[in-house]
Amino acid sequence: MKQVVYILLLCIGVNTYAQKKTLDHSDFAIWNSIKNQSISSDGDYVIYSLEKGEKDNHLKIKDSKANLVFEHERSERGQFTYDANHAIFSIKPWKDSIIEMKRRKVKKDNMPKDTLGIYDLQNKSLVKIANIKSYKLPQKWSGFVAYTFEKSKKKISKKSEEDSTANDSTKTKKKSKAKVKKASAKNGYPLVIRNLKTTKEDTIHFVTSYVFAKEGKTIAYVTTGDRKNVKAGVYVVDLSKNSTQHVFESHEKTKYFKLNFSDSGKNLGFVIDADSTKAYVRPNELYHWNASNSVAEMVTNNESAPEGYRVSSDGAISFSKNDSKLYFGLALPAIVQDTTLLKEEIVNVEVWTYDEPRLYTVQEIQAKNDRKKSFQTVYHLNNKKLVQIATKEFPNSSRLGDEGNADFALISNNEPYQLEAQWTGQFSTNDLRVININDGTSKMAIKKNPNDARFSPKGKYAYGYNQVDSTWYTYNIATTKYTELTKGKRFYNELNDSPNYPRAYGSAGWTEDDKSIIIYDRYDIWEFNPDDATSKKLTEGRESKITYRNVRLDPDKRFVDTSANMLLTTFNETSKYSGYYEYNYKSKSGKQLVDGPYRYSTPRKARLSDAVIFTRQSFEEFPNIRISDLNFKNQTLLSDANPQQKEYNWGTAELVNWTSLDGLPLTGMLIKPENFDPNKKYPMIVNFYEKSSNGLYSHRAPNPGRSTINYSFYASRGYIIFNPDVYYRVGYPGESAFNCVIPGITSLIEKGFVDEDNIGTQGHSWGGYQIAYLVTKTDIFKAAESGAPVVNMISAFGGIRWDSGLSRQFQYEHTQSRIGGTPWDYPQRYVENSPIYNMDKVNTPLLIMHNDADGHVPWYQGIEFFVSLRRLGKPSWLLNYNGARHWPLKMQNRKDFNIRMQQFFDHYLQGAPKPVWMERGVPALEKGINQGYELLEKN
Repeated sequence: MKQVVYILLLCIGVNTYAQKKTLDHSDFAIWNSIKNQSISSDGDYVIYSLEKGEKDNHLKIKDSKANLVFEHERSERGQFTYDANHAIFSIKPWKDSIIEMKRRKVKKDNMPKDTLGIYDLQNKSLVKIANIKSYKLPQKWSGFVAYTFEKSKKKISKKSEEDSTANDSTKTKKKSKAKVKKASAKNGYPLVIRNLKTTKEDTIHFVTSYVFAKEGKTIAYVTTGDRKNVKAGVYVVDLSKNSTQHVFESHEKTKYFKLNFSDSGKNLGFVIDADSTKAYVRPNELYHWNASNSVAEMVTNNESAPEGYRVSSDGAISFSKNDSKLYFGLALPAIVQDTTLLKEEIVNVEVWTYDEPRLYTVQEIQAKNDRKKSFQTVYHLNNKKLVQIATKEFPNSSRLGDEGNADFALISNNEPYQLEAQWTGQFSTNDLRVININDGTSKMAIKKNPNDARFSPKGKYAYGYNQVDSTWYTYNIATTKYTELTKGKRFYNELNDSPNYPRAYGSAGWTEDDKSIIIYDRYDIWEFNPDDATSKKLTEGRESKITYRNVRLDPDKRFVDTSANMLLTTFNETSKYSGYYEYNYKSKSGKQLVDGPYRYSTPRKARLSDAVIFTRQSFEEFPNIRISDLNFKNQTLLSDANPQQKEYNWGTAELVNWTSLDGLPLTGMLIKPENFDPNKKYPMIVNFYEKSSNGLYSHRAPNPGRSTINYSFYASRGYIIFNPDVYYRVGYPGESAFNCVIPGITSLIEKGFVDEDNIGTQGHSWGGYQIAYLVTKTDIFKAAESGAPVVNMISAFGGIRWDSGLSRQFQYEHTQSRIGGTPWDYPQRYVENSPIYNMDKVNTPLLIMHNDADGHVPWYQGIEFFVSLRRLGKPSWLLNYNGARHWPLKMQNRKDFNIRMQQFFDHYLQGAPKPVWMERGVPALEKGINQGYELLEKN
């Protein structure tokens, strides 16, 4: 009897298992992703949004025990106030409704606007404010929210989940409507400053910009005024005293730029353009206000600015942390066009010069930024002295010491090295100087520094990684001593296989008061003395091949705090397991807190407690939000984003090992269907780029990807997916791919579950190139999709990356394409690695995607590929998504690409009927009308 029951239960289980659904394209629309998760400062609440199918967001607030506190449909951008008493979020119109309104040709002005949601976590009430234009919260204090709105303002309060009318009077609403009707993007919008505790609101009309101080309880705004009761200009409101100062008066057409407070709120800076004419050269003026003054004072204008410069309206305004310095930007004189010339009189020619620092195409793309280029300058508030920091000679000055408090800044110039960067790829190489911002004197610190230097937190050292020497260094600002910290040691990428200088593994930062710097090698964490380079290893990961990295739990702390236990992440290079580790700096010991066959995220800690939120994921497990304390023993699962996953045939991920034809031990990922039967043979798709096995435990949610197969989708449909790691020999990238990938495939065939007659391959960009190469060398693939491939390295060498304007030469000489020289240095390497010269050897049907606005790989490469195959009568299809760049980004195009790719592989690898588009294409007259997805009947 027991045996009968067991058999019955087994049959029921098998039947249930067999009824699992297969993923289809329509399922993409029901899958959720988690957006904008954050934890309240006290650790009691977590807020996040579920975005379904890349459409509407559903916002949720849960407590630390996973109880649902609040939720709201079509809501996003959720955030807690600093005191965790309120949650603020945006309520969006339904996206499908917007689409239907567009279909009905509804004008933009009549489209529904966003609504601001304010949820009170104390009394569990909701306030909605409609027609929101913008809103802001103070960063380091609480009690207020400021927002601007359009048209009429409708406010609805919600208590106990029931809407009721808010306390706005009809008279106030009518006045608001009348005034808002006059407002526009040009003369501003109504600004409301709302007290979150009392719900009292103050409204200021015709506001064009506003800003909260980061720490001081103040807000500043600019209004164009109402010509009667409110004068135009800049106002500062002290919210702790409920007092308002009109600190600068102007006419309504005055333009304001870069309005900004110091962190304390005691100082305010802004630039104005008070000229109402259309003169090309704008008469900008910089103003400063201090809390001890009643009005703002002019600091400088174009006439009093340093010779050859003018006040910039684009340069950022900021203050030192100690309120002693105001930083702003100067600009070069504008290049003025002769406005008397007619369009037909203007010469329209590009003049490219062989020895100018930047290629013309780069200049063209960067022209907008060049017009806005500003040169950082400091104004000392105590002695009213102005010192220019950046100049035409040394234009880059983004590095200030000790939050702007220090006496020194770093300035650099990369122009002498820009020309050679065209082929070296060393775009950051610069000459570095240290400037005294009190008197403007400077001295050269490092000549031809390969990377941008940074300041230590207190500004005592400049430091960085010299890629050419593979060495971390420090430069003592006071003594001018240059110290090579890691000379002769392995703190560079040990697996570098490109003809370029190896990169660093990174740094955790500095300890308190710049006493030491924390640097990573491949596995371990090291502490270095910045002056004498003495060091000590803090972890022991190399022998066990475990990588340790520090977690910055407090984003406001500028140094690594060694007085408390440090939280580290761990990653096992062999097993691919990850976890968390507690390290005690004083005892130089630690313990593993959690570890396993998952990929753990970087935890986010609550500001006032030890509560942290994090995610854990694997191929089978979605990265739902978890909450715990810092020992991670008691974890609570907060979200369940995709409970429907259990209804579908999914997949599993595992590591596989083999040996390359060069004798290298290799690792790769193997994805199997959930209902895998080792006695069956499965079609397999080989998808790869370079090295991906470290992502073994990454979750792959169903999604219409822009460039690659979706692993869970294809596994659900009965495919095996193989992703092999590739190691390269300089000069022979194509052959390297062959030597790594093909023996990996044959090793799987030998296991008996791969159908060797139905193997496909798919890849994009660099992966697309490698696939184009492989199909000229082997017939092991029955079908291949190659996206944005380079097939002719000679013509591609002379091409342009149109998104950036850069020449492609550096890619072949020094980076990913790995040729190691020019076509005149190694002509045979270019020929041997170019599939175009072996098109006659291709016997694999090919689907190619290459888009006509590709800014990474010239799309004529795809054309060369396709027309060569067409010339030879080889089965091939080219997809070109008009106006798309390196990948199709629009949802409709991504869906289309995924449908066609699935139909292509299903036809060749699973014997499915051929779709119409593969049989006869989609004629130009039918583009966008008939997609040709229909399947033909089998003969």
